[in-house]
Amino acid sequence: MKSRNRRRFLSALPLAAVSGAAASQPAAAAGFQAEHSLDGHWQFQIPGGSWTTVSVPHTWQVMPGCEDHRGKAFYRRAFDVPAAWNGSTVRIEFEAVFHTAVVAINGQPAGRHEGLGYTAFAFDITSLLKYGAENEVFVEVDNAFFDRMLPRGNSSDWAHDGGIYRPVCLLVTPRDYVERVAIDAIPNLPSPTATVEITAHLHGSGLLSAEIRDLASQRVVASQPAIPAQGPVFRLPDLPIREARFWHFDSPHLYQLTLRFGSHTLTETFGVRSFEVRNRGFYLNGERIRLAGVERMAGSHPEYGMAEPAHWIEHDHRDMKELNCIFTRVHWQQDRRVLDFCDREGIMVQLEVPTWGQATFNGMGEKPEPWIVENGLAHLREMIARDRNHPCVVMWGCCNEIGGQRPADAAFAEAIYNEAKRLDPRRPRTYASYSLRQTPEKDVSRIMEAVSVNEYFESWNGGAIPDLVRMLDGIRDAFPQKPVIVSEYGYCACKPEWPEGDAKRRRILATHTEVFRKRHEIGGLVFFCYNDYRTHVGDRGRQRLQQRVHGVVDVYGRRKESFEALRRELSPIAELHDRFEDGQLQVTLKNRDTIPAYTLRGYTLRALFEGPGPTLLERLEAPIEVLAPGGSASFNLTPAYAKSPIAIYVDVLRPNGWSAFTEIWRP
Repeated sequence: MKSRNRRRFLSALPLAAVSGAAASQPAAAAGFQAEHSLDGHWQFQIPGGSWTTVSVPHTWQVMPGCEDHRGKAFYRRAFDVPAAWNGSTVRIEFEAVFHTAVVAINGQPAGRHEGLGYTAFAFDITSLLKYGAENEVFVEVDNAFFDRMLPRGNSSDWAHDGGIYRPVCLLVTPRDYVERVAIDAIPNLPSPTATVEITAHLHGSGLLSAEIRDLASQRVVASQPAIPAQGPVFRLPDLPIREARFWHFDSPHLYQLTLRFGSHTLTETFGVRSFEVRNRGFYLNGERIRLAGVERMAGSHPEYGMAEPAHWIEHDHRDMKELNCIFTRVHWQQDRRVLDFCDREGIMVQLEVPTWGQATFNGMGEKPEPWIVENGLAHLREMIARDRNHPCVVMWGCCNEIGGQRPADAAFAEAIYNEAKRLDPRRPRTYASYSLRQTPEKDVSRIMEAVSVNEYFESWNGGAIPDLVRMLDGIRDAFPQKPVIVSEYGYCACKPEWPEGDAKRRRILATHTEVFRKRHEIGGLVFFCYNDYRTHVGDRGRQRLQQRVHGVVDVYGRRKESFEALRRELSPIAELHDRFEDGQLQVTLKNRDTIPAYTLRGYTLRALFEGPGPTLLERLEAPIEVLAPGGSASFNLTPAYAKSPIAIYVDVLRPNGWSAFTEIWRP
């Protein structure tokens, strides 16, 4: 099994499109890596049932009659392999199968990927193919609750959707090829230059060259002429970028690396940025920032489940950008398309090993069982191998809500921490603790760069605001040098005695956020949750609608009143006042000096003047000068045409066009 990272292909063709000139020469001579999609029609069968046609990516947990099936199911499909591929290396890649996949090609075993339901894997099937003929892939999938993997058994609280639920493809390359590349692009602060470290994972030997382009302009900014290289791992000379443009959530600038290894070409997108924990705070490209955002639980739309189409991933994450989310965490490894969006649009992400809850280590005594440590390390290694080049990924999460003061749980977290530090030493590490209410100094949080705490006073924890303050005092005193992230807070109608009420969600959002803003040690907030989410332990609904009611939108994405309340709380704009007098719009605004807190650069004030109809009559804009946390600005805008508007829509726009704040003036 080979774990793979994200790629940018020079060719991405459906399998049926391999014809004519594209198939007239061996892929080894074509000089690029070709990706041929196997998405689309497959045959699917539940044991004892008949074969039926489904569309992959697919999960059976949203199929009528299959919603409650836990165990094995089977997929198969035929595909043609051109004779011209003979002499190439052909791999089959699955971006994720939950949770165990046994793959065969033409009846011959290709490989097994066991107990790793959220990470990509690939098998070399070169020797199993029939060239110039039809071939068949057969996949046995198992999603039975299983005690020897993460998440362990049925311990976790999200959808355990069985199936080939992310894209599948064939990768056709020359015999000698680049499997993946690790990129560290480091700003040389305070100068506007950067150093790019490139480590290529190679199959074979040959001449290796590198070229870096600005992705937007396609201008070459650095290059390395061809030099002899030998696998399996080869470190290229460092490449400098002069006048580098740094990746930031408000200006997510990207670069593209192209490696040429013999006749193989592989491209990879990356960003130049630094993210550090120091002085009890978080620093992005040298600037101290205080983070704020919301978590999304994937797989929650009842029609799609975990097999989310691209448009739904885009829908939810556009909502998150509208909510002013600049930082999120997730409980498990995400679809590549999620991270691509966050790279492109600017959301910082904490990715996690899917270790959920104290039940994970029940019965293990003083030490965790070796198999659970190995499974956790496999999750981590495959996650880092694929996702480390995404500039949006700023931290690794080791686990969630384990018994952080129990020996076995703590030893597991330490093993994950140490391996993450070895594999990717520049990214900080943390874990979302639920065991800090008493004796926090004994918690395994003590080894992490940042302390993360899940907080549910007035719901799961009971208690009230004074209890929350006491817990935060204890954490502050136990870890005086570490920044704190409130990694979850919110309200769930998760018990019969807790009726759904969005008003309570809004109240907890407002009152708890107010407490957090008064505390200088708190450097980040993640509200839970963006959406009501599907889960096999849900207390509302049944089958594909079994869910937790925890979000500011429902499972179909319909917004609740708390959506706008959360958008305001996550905005960097603390206040905006406007009035229209004597034909002039007067606006004053203030940047927050509490969470979220960061300098506004390249922002714009926009006013849309609406007349009868209603009809938008005029648009005026004014640049906002650089505004540090706590800073204020004032504007006078005089419309030339819309002298008597019936409404004025005032927005504070980020440099990449997203609105950070909206106010509507009416007479």
